[in-house]
Amino acid sequence: MQINFPNEAPEYSGRELTLAFPALVDGERVQCSITAEAMEDHFGAASYRFEDMIGAFDTHRERIEAAARRLLSETRAQCLVLRSGYVRFYEANWRA
Repeated sequence: MQINFPNEAPEYSGRELTLAFPALVDGERVQCSITAEAMEDHFGAASYRFEDMIGAFDTHRERIEAAARRLLSETRAQCLVLRSGYVRFYEANWRA
């Protein structure tokens, strides 16, 4: 399974409190997102505000994409949401 992440800016959803970012899985676009809670708990976002979430995402993009890559490869999902519990589990067991 080939998984790549285009270098695109993530999209913030204030309603869902997530950042969405794309992945390409075997050439097909897959929608990924990460919750504000995960961003705050694991990646240093100071708050759920757009500026804080984007800043934390940019700083920790490699770690976020590594967790997404692992979950995509485990589930073969067509879309995924990274939640705080999964990030905690991933980083404790498979830190890149």
